[in-house]
Amino acid sequence: MPYERSETAAVALNGKIYVIAGNSRGVEANAFMQEYDPVTGRWRELALMPSVASHAGTAALNGKIYVVGGFVANVHVGAVNRVFEYDPATDRWRAVAPLSAPRGSPGVVVLNGKIHAIGGRDPERRTVATHEVYDPATNAWSTAAPLPLARDHLGIAAAMGRIHVFGGRTEATVDNTARHDVYDPATNTWSTAAPLLTARSAGATFSLDGRIIYAGGECRDAAARTTFAEVEAYDPRTNRWTALAPLQPGRHAAAAATVANDAYLFGGNTGCGGTGPSKDVLTFRIR
Repeated sequence: MPYERSETAAVALNGKIYVIAGNSRGVEANAFMQEYDPVTGRWRELALMPSVASHAGTAALNGKIYVVGGFVANVHVGAVNRVFEYDPATDRWRAVAPLSAPRGSPGVVVLNGKIHAIGGRDPERRTVATHEVYDPATNAWSTAAPLPLARDHLGIAAAMGRIHVFGGRTEATVDNTARHDVYDPATNTWSTAAPLLTARSAGATFSLDGRIIYAGGECRDAAARTTFAEVEAYDPRTNRWTALAPLQPGRHAAAAATVANDAYLFGGNTGCGGTGPSKDVLTFRIR
C-alpha cells in the first residue's frame, strides 16, 4: 500500500477493493479512502470520508459502500454512532441513519438485502451484545436478537442464509474467545456452532471457496508483543474448522476482501497494539 494502515476496513465491489479509514501515518483515526485494482495492482485515492474513524465496520450493498461506527481515538476511545454511504460512481459520501447508540469495532455483514451491525464496544469501552439491522429502502435501523455473548473485535460472515460470529474479546486484549454463534433471520434466534481451533480476536475475516476464513489475531503473548499467525477455515456444510497455511508474519488489525478466486489482506500490525504497522498486501488462494 502507499502507506501503513491498521484498524482499517476493506470491502470488494465490482472487482475493486476499497480500504477505508483506520490508523495510519501516525494518526489515531483517519478518513482515508483508497481503491485497489487487483488486476493492475494500482491504488487510487478517493474522496475522504466525512469524519475520521478507526475500528469501523463496512459492507457493500446495492452498489454502495457503508461504513458503520468506529472510534475516533486510541485506545477504543470515542465510539461513534455515525453511518456513511459511499457511491463509487460519483465518488461521493453521504450520512445515513445512525446507530441507536455509539459503537466501535462492531461486526458488520450483509444478509438478505440488509446490513447487520453486531457487538462492539460502547463509549465507556464496555463490550456490548447489541444487534441492529439497517434497511436501505427505509433508511432506518431496527433491533434484532442480541449476541449471546457480548464482545468486540469479532469475526463475522454470512453463509447459507445465516450470520456466523466467531472469536472476539469479552474485555481486555487477552480475553479472547473461540466461541462461534450463528444467527437465523427466519426465527430471529441464535445457536452455537463449532468453535475456532484457536481463541483469537482482531483477526481478518473473508470468504473463499465456500468457506469462512479467519486470519491472524491479537495478542498471542502480551509480554513478547507477538501476534497470532493462525489461519483457520470453517465449512458451514460440515460444521468443522480446519487449519490452513499461517500468515507470514502474524498480524492483527488487518482488513480483507475477496475478488474472484483470491483473497487480499491489507496492512495490520505485526505486533500487539500499534506495534509494527504494515503496508503489506497479501494474497491467499485455496488450491
